[in-house]
Amino acid sequence: MRLPPRLPDHGTIALIAPAGPIELDVEAACAWGRARGYTLRIYPGVALAQGYLAGSDEARVQDLHDAFADPEVDAVLCLRGGYGTPRLLDKIDFALLARHPKPLVGYSDITALHLAIARHARFVTFHGPLFKADLLTQKRAPTESSLWQALRGEIGAGDLLRHPPEWPLTTVVPGQAQGCLMGGNLAMISATLGTPYELPGDGIVLFIEDVNEPLYRVDRFLTHLRLAGKLKGVQGVIVGDFAGIAVEQMTPLLLETFQAEGIPVLAGWRSGHCDPNLTLPFGVQVRLDATAQQVWLEQDVVA
Repeated sequence: MRLPPRLPDHGTIALIAPAGPIELDVEAACAWGRARGYTLRIYPGVALAQGYLAGSDEARVQDLHDAFADPEVDAVLCLRGGYGTPRLLDKIDFALLARHPKPLVGYSDITALHLAIARHARFVTFHGPLFKADLLTQKRAPTESSLWQALRGEIGAGDLLRHPPEWPLTTVVPGQAQGCLMGGNLAMISATLGTPYELPGDGIVLFIEDVNEPLYRVDRFLTHLRLAGKLKGVQGVIVGDFAGIAVEQMTPLLLETFQAEGIPVLAGWRSGHCDPNLTLPFGVQVRLDATAQQVWLEQDVVA
């Protein structure tokens, strides 16, 4: 995986809407950027709506292409998640993205882009806050600070990915693992199986999170991954937030799925549909110590 360039001081950040629509106060958005020393470039699809989609597939793909091709854009933020990102995957010019690697930030439905870029453009992306739900509404301080630390290159090889002590972690299966950090929204990971954009399965530390999914559906998604052979190459697992499902409720399922395979599992990581929502770099080598409840970077995350 190549590293995208770090976000420079006074850089330009693109705002695109690859998934669902939501009303945006443009002046408030631009003021948010100026207050942090950045220019926010809002692409046309942000103002569109077509049912549950932020405009047509063609319009949303065009914004994605334009944001990556624009030499003045230094990073790309996604407006929101929702629905529709997988509809774009077979329309994306991954060669164009590969020629212009930049930090792409988002989660939830944006998982489809993380997986597809990892396979077909081969550069690091960031499972991190969405603009409207997380940044503009100013979720708790670690949300934004962890994003800037990653994009500005303030963390790198040898650094601990710090987790706020106010939210204790849980060792579900003890042990250590090394691998390429990949994953995202569990429902989206499951939905892309069998496509050219599915999760790479070998040598990964798998991160999973979800929202509005009862435990039996989480069981179904994990079973789908197991039956598809995607757990055979998993070295370790980091379980993010599963809104509405406590770690204690998930523990029996996690043990049944991963313990027999000797896969270390650390649960309770505050990333996903939660507050705070910490940024994770996808596509970089990490070292997971589920026993000590620590995750270390084995390489830089931006160039």
